[in-house]
Amino acid sequence: MEKVLDGLLVVWDYFAQNILTQPAFLIGFIVLIGYILLKKPIYECIAGFLKATVGYLILTVGSGGLVNNFRPILVGLKERFQLDAMVTDPYFGQNAVTAGIEETFGRTFSDTMILLLIAFIFNIVLVRFSRYTKLRAVFTTGNVQVQQAATAFWLLLFCFPSLGRIEVLVAMGLILGCYWAVGSNLTVDITQDLTEGAGFAVAHQQMFGLYFFAKLAERFKKGKSTKKLEDIELPGFLSIFNENMVSTSILMLFFFGIILMVLGKDYLVQAEFMAATDSFLFYIFKTSLMFAVYLAILQLGVRTFVAELTESFQGISNTFLPGAVPGIDIAATFGFGSPNAVTIGFLFGALGQFLMILLLILIKSPTIVIAGFIPLFFDNAAIAVYANNRGGFKAACFFPFISGLIQVGGSALIASWVGLSKYGGYLGMFDWATVWPFFTVLMKFLGVAGIILIVVMLLAIPQLQYRKDPEGYFLIVEDYDQYLEQKNK
Repeated sequence: MEKVLDGLLVVWDYFAQNILTQPAFLIGFIVLIGYILLKKPIYECIAGFLKATVGYLILTVGSGGLVNNFRPILVGLKERFQLDAMVTDPYFGQNAVTAGIEETFGRTFSDTMILLLIAFIFNIVLVRFSRYTKLRAVFTTGNVQVQQAATAFWLLLFCFPSLGRIEVLVAMGLILGCYWAVGSNLTVDITQDLTEGAGFAVAHQQMFGLYFFAKLAERFKKGKSTKKLEDIELPGFLSIFNENMVSTSILMLFFFGIILMVLGKDYLVQAEFMAATDSFLFYIFKTSLMFAVYLAILQLGVRTFVAELTESFQGISNTFLPGAVPGIDIAATFGFGSPNAVTIGFLFGALGQFLMILLLILIKSPTIVIAGFIPLFFDNAAIAVYANNRGGFKAACFFPFISGLIQVGGSALIASWVGLSKYGGYLGMFDWATVWPFFTVLMKFLGVAGIILIVVMLLAIPQLQYRKDPEGYFLIVEDYDQYLEQKNK
């Protein structure tokens, strides 16, 4: 029996390391299975697999380039001014858990992969029984799952430090699986509306935030007269901002130019970001323009794989998971709506974050936060995309700013309380600065009853969504055109 279990563990570990936590191959694998179930010719199945995988890899080149190009700049503020600060970033957060889990709780980080498996199985089971649960989305963003499993593991151990290994894994697997299913399900309707029926949901770190701000954005709507970013035509010399690539380049030159000038050439050379012989002016110019380059690459990746995924997932949906959609990386939404919304969301989110950081310094907070690029960009850019789509350009400016304030303030509070701040990082994205601190409070002060309450509250959310529109709830996924016809009637 032990040999069988060991063998299964080896198979699972191989699958987890090479497919489940590698979104490009997982998406390609899903497309391949979907086309096989649709009984497509084998050459079309292989072509679909390659196109989806390559498309997702293009997306990761774009999003990875954004992160790698700009994270050192923002983190450089911490080193340049010798701030004893915590960085809000999923990778810094994961590293903090890895560094502190054994020292603080006497546990090993390896359990996070088992936790990920349990949570993923819960997610699939909940969607399989969508007739009862009303859940429609499968969380497929593997790298995000690893980051969330790590932070969730820490939070549960903080609340229940003496809980046994199996009990910890099952309890947090249940909560995390419900969060993945419910959170990505919340984004189904608003994403179908944004993408005009592209057939996917968001599976990332700000799912509750997207839904919350998308709904609030509707209050900015003034009928057909609501102006969106794409409706604004600037006159005279300002018309250069009507072109997305130009406006992005100019705005990023202004934003990153200020940060790089604050850091100074001497620091950038010492930190090996640039060579001593390089022109500081052209280094700023190139670094800023790379934002527009990577954003264009990211959007190309989205266009390449989304169509394949949408068509092929019908095979899986029709066979195993009726009425289901795949939950994918937040970056996929950047290919829809106004291209300028991405830049506007980033800038106003940054303004909110920097303002809250300044406030933390002024009140002498025990935890000072350095804004990591991932929450700074991916959260707030996406919030602007959805807010612009549902409430116009004013909503696209206002809500990322509010999100920026909340991200920094919420992260500073929760990371200080649970002890992650001293290890230098916290996940820091919107849901993990709001929803998960709330979960932690319930578990810490209500114990096991808190776990039960969290699961009950999460599973109640799709039921409430369904009651608002029983006829269109599953139709919006199964046949978007028919859903629109029914809605117009």
